[in-house]
Amino acid sequence: MFAAENGLKGDPRLEGISKAIRVIPHFPKPGIMFQDITTLLLNHKAFQDTVDIFVDRYRDMGISVVAGIEARGFFFGPAIALAIGAKFVPLRKPRKLPGEVISEAYVLEYGTDCLEMHVGAVQPGERAVIIDDLVATGGTLSAAIRLLERMKAKVVECACVIGLPEVKRLNGTPLYSLVEPREIEHCC
Repeated sequence: MFAAENGLKGDPRLEGISKAIRVIPHFPKPGIMFQDITTLLLNHKAFQDTVDIFVDRYRDMGISVVAGIEARGFFFGPAIALAIGAKFVPLRKPRKLPGEVISEAYVLEYGTDCLEMHVGAVQPGERAVIIDDLVATGGTLSAAIRLLERMKAKVVECACVIGLPEVKRLNGTPLYSLVEPREIEHCC
């Protein structure tokens, strides 16, 4: 579900967020229209609006865990967690966390990857939201859901700044997105 379908239709913050995202054609390979959120982070108002919309959505849902996917989920997750009184749990690439971890592998277009989380970071029954910048195929978010569910957490929703209209649920978990991917006006 997009924010505009959930009470924010016509909200000027969504247009500001969308316009703050730079599109880089043919990166990292030909045919890809890379959605660069670093320009959103440089725009104080768009960055604040992004966090505020997520905070407004999750403030009264009883969320105790905001899990952020490395690396861009780390930009938004901690601010959201602080604002709603939840803990932030980083979901990292392999061998980045010290101590005991649990892992969840997932398939990429050309190979596999893995997410890891500290054992004990999430307790059974905790209500969680997973945050990332963008959903493409849903593979990384699906792995994050499986990882948290293995620890017996209840994943309430996944949240992305940029979503795709055709992806509404992942592993049965709802997806909430703010904006659709931008196209470049005068590309190639």
